[in-house]
Amino acid sequence: MAEFPNPDSKNAIAESCTRCSALVESRECISWGVGPNNADLVVVGEAPGAGTPDAEQWQGGNWTGMAYTTRHSGRKIRDMMAEIGYSGVYYTNAVKCFPSDGAGSNREPTSEERTNCRSHLVREIKQIRPQCVITTGKHATQALLAVEEKTIDGFLDTILEPITCPKLAVPVLPILHPSYQAVWLSRLGFTRESYLDAIRKAIEAAESS
Repeated sequence: MAEFPNPDSKNAIAESCTRCSALVESRECISWGVGPNNADLVVVGEAPGAGTPDAEQWQGGNWTGMAYTTRHSGRKIRDMMAEIGYSGVYYTNAVKCFPSDGAGSNREPTSEERTNCRSHLVREIKQIRPQCVITTGKHATQALLAVEEKTIDGFLDTILEPITCPKLAVPVLPILHPSYQAVWLSRLGFTRESYLDAIRKAIEAAESS
């Protein structure tokens, strides 16, 4: 079972941020990256969800101020990384604040919101200087590739294929978002075990490239 991150490892790279008025209004707090500042791996999600404020610990980044700290996807991705042999991982999001749909759930961040937050993400990656950046899901992948002025047509075709990113000076490796993993694994011909093994091998290939 994944350990809840140490709040002291939260990387609040700005005292506050008011670039996106809708996100300032909807967030409880900014969900900053969290983990070792010399991590070999950085895992990037899209944005924090609404979270679960009544949870004992895993309330989600909108309440904890730390990325990937939900009871479901947060623990899943951390368990996955530990299972393939990576425990000192840095976790963050392409967009740091909860994008509310106005009905208590989350919506997809707008292009402007992604753009406004991109400098925070680039700054993090350049601070950490990882060997590989793992993006979880289509939108997190697109957010990173926008730095390189690249786009993707079919996200599923990019899974486990390292993408060279000269401006970031680190390869980007897309994987399935943990929330949708169960839906897509069998369709892509994976068991959970073979998928984790494929991620491990893809990370090794990316780090040696």
